[in-house]
Amino acid sequence: MADTRFTLNRAGSVALVTIDNGEDHRVPTTLGRSAFASAVAVMDELERGEWSAAVFTGKPFVFCVGADIDELGRIDDPREGIRAGHGLFTRIRALPFPTVAAINGACLGGGLELALHCTARTISSDVRHVGFPEVALSIIPGWGGTQLLPRLVGPERAARVIVLNPLRQNRLLKAAEAVELGIADALLSPVEFVDESITFARSLSLDRPAPDWSDLETVVRKTRAKIDDAVHGATRAPYVALELIAAARDSSLEEGYAAEEDAMAELLRSPQAQAAAYSFTVVERRSKRPPNLPEARPRAIGKVGIVGAGLMATQLATLFLERLEVPVVLRDVDQMRVDDALASIRASVKPFLASIVEGGTGWERFAGCDLVLEAVFEEMEVKREVLATVREIAPGAILATNTSSLSVEAMGADVGLHFFNPVAVMPLVEIVRTPRTTDEQLATAWEVVKNLRKRGVLVGDAPGFVVNRLLTRMTTALMGSSAADADEAILSLGMPMAPSVLREMVGPAVAQHVLETMHRAWPDRFPLEPPAGREERGVEEIREDALAAVADEVRHMLADGVVADPADVDACLILGAGWPLFLGGAVTRPTLVADADVVAEAR
Repeated sequence: MADTRFTLNRAGSVALVTIDNGEDHRVPTTLGRSAFASAVAVMDELERGEWSAAVFTGKPFVFCVGADIDELGRIDDPREGIRAGHGLFTRIRALPFPTVAAINGACLGGGLELALHCTARTISSDVRHVGFPEVALSIIPGWGGTQLLPRLVGPERAARVIVLNPLRQNRLLKAAEAVELGIADALLSPVEFVDESITFARSLSLDRPAPDWSDLETVVRKTRAKIDDAVHGATRAPYVALELIAAARDSSLEEGYAAEEDAMAELLRSPQAQAAAYSFTVVERRSKRPPNLPEARPRAIGKVGIVGAGLMATQLATLFLERLEVPVVLRDVDQMRVDDALASIRASVKPFLASIVEGGTGWERFAGCDLVLEAVFEEMEVKREVLATVREIAPGAILATNTSSLSVEAMGADVGLHFFNPVAVMPLVEIVRTPRTTDEQLATAWEVVKNLRKRGVLVGDAPGFVVNRLLTRMTTALMGSSAADADEAILSLGMPMAPSVLREMVGPAVAQHVLETMHRAWPDRFPLEPPAGREERGVEEIREDALAAVADEVRHMLADGVVADPADVDACLILGAGWPLFLGGAVTRPTLVADADVVAEAR
């Protein structure tokens, strides 16, 4: 990780402090020892100089994404790092002139806490990532976030941003949302953002309403119920964060900081936080460019075709249209279905994008496509016929399939692009390589997924790939139990969704189809009916059987070479199945280690 430095420049009587690690936006700016050392030097200059105001901003596209997780984990005494943050940020808050955080890019965790210690905040209208992800990592905002945010926007909004959003696939705020919630004070154009922020600081005048604490007990009760629904007591962090937010009503800031320090000292040492730190590393690093991605140049994609116009196809078309901003064409056998899909897509995208999507029942629309993705009924013969027809119309296109379990090679696709439902929310795309997939096709698939702002993991062309294979194996271990006991067993792990709810969301027919596909490949491990004698199990036994089944299937998956590294399995589960970060993945969690010899050999 590059060293971050605070640098001070003068804009007339206004101090301009820039937080920068010397890298481009692909290496976000974090706060570690070097950052604090340079920040202390800058604070010395600010405190003894003659200034009318100070503006804190970041390098292009990044304000600051918080603490250096790796460095924080190496500190012998966690209180040292928490005190350092409180001490530095308190000095910013105490400066005798107005201070403005000019949020020009990603502003997360400790970066947002730094901004909250300023008098006011401006934000560039193109910022998409603002928030506190700490609770998702089984810790809390420990540099004043739990105390300053509720004092600024009230407990309900603070609980939403600090506690609930991290539990909802780590939802982050866009610039306009940050202003609407009262976190930022001014929404500015990115063109002259820093200059306009300096002007804002020079004439700073705020009239903020006082936060409403009148319904605190109701906010706490409702938020705690939502936490229970999300983690079922499997990690303490969200409960602790909520308690700290509530305590901000009656405690002094100094008392609140001391409570944050105590909480972080405990949480950072917890097994859940240690597991979450591993999970975070897996997600961030394994879903970047993997070592087994070929060096081939990706093909330019100027037109995309989607075969199908159902719910999944409509979601995919919308995503490709919004993120790639290239013409998209749909085809289905039913014109009414196509019309409904087009109406849905056009209603949710900008007018220009709405003008470059079209569809119909003819195949000729796929002529000239660079990429065609089929999302039709999960039936091998149907998919074979569809792809063969597209191959004739668009012989130069890369043909991809969104199949959830069938063989990509057998159906005649060049590559698999397995998205997860709902497409707009789930970050994972399993990128499936077959023996016939060329380096150019794979490199193009990876680039497309990256441009869609999804996280790709390369997997082999095996039934069910990774996520569906493991989840289906887990459900086979639940067979014979009542739905209530099975749900309780899985939810007690901290999983975000009960098996019965997941089955209904996926659709019983689809779930059964995947199971049948797995059964044809491995009938012993994927039975269609529960073995005798399972009816008498208790919830704890059901849970242990489910974990053992997952561990065993991971062992087979690694032995079969479905992924290049055991960490890829964890990345798939975290990104595609909502596997909680605090579980630490299926491969490395001590109770889930599949097979030490197989894992070591795979590494």
